[in-house]
Amino acid sequence: MGTGTVDVRVENLLVRFVCPEPVDPEQVVNELGGQRNSGVVIKAMDRPRATLVIDKEGRIVVHGTHRIEAARAAAKELLLRLGRDDGGLEAEMGPVVASFQFQRGLNLQAIAGELPSATTEYDDRLGCTTLHDQRHSLTLQMWPNGRCVVADARHANMVAMAAVHWRGVFEERGYFVDEA
Repeated sequence: MGTGTVDVRVENLLVRFVCPEPVDPEQVVNELGGQRNSGVVIKAMDRPRATLVIDKEGRIVVHGTHRIEAARAAAKELLLRLGRDDGGLEAEMGPVVASFQFQRGLNLQAIAGELPSATTEYDDRLGCTTLHDQRHSLTLQMWPNGRCVVADARHANMVAMAAVHWRGVFEERGYFVDEA
């Protein structure tokens, strides 16, 4: 396995964009067919593919993209459709959902319990072990096939650092299993 990097895939990125002049949610409903839902307006975009949420303060939250460039393009497209300039648009990064694959299976029962700088618990419902990583401030869900998902990351690089760290710990403790 070595000490090299682990390929991390960003599954979803959440970005909030703040405009110098707030977006009027009613304008999104009236002109672009946005839908009101629980105090916000939701607008699905096809190109780029994303879901935009306009909150009461007129900020644009972009959900469903993999890269910041795609999120910015979606916010820009919304503004252009409203006849507005995208100048001064400021991005605020939210949580990242990312995944990676250890190249070997995991013995989840052996992992369940106490680890250095982490607590773990087996989830019967999902068939995975959840590892609460205090060192990297992440929660990893791990399946027997070596697949791992992190839903609360601040950046994909932090997920990669955690993956390399835990790969080393699991290797050292013999938690990897060879596929039969």
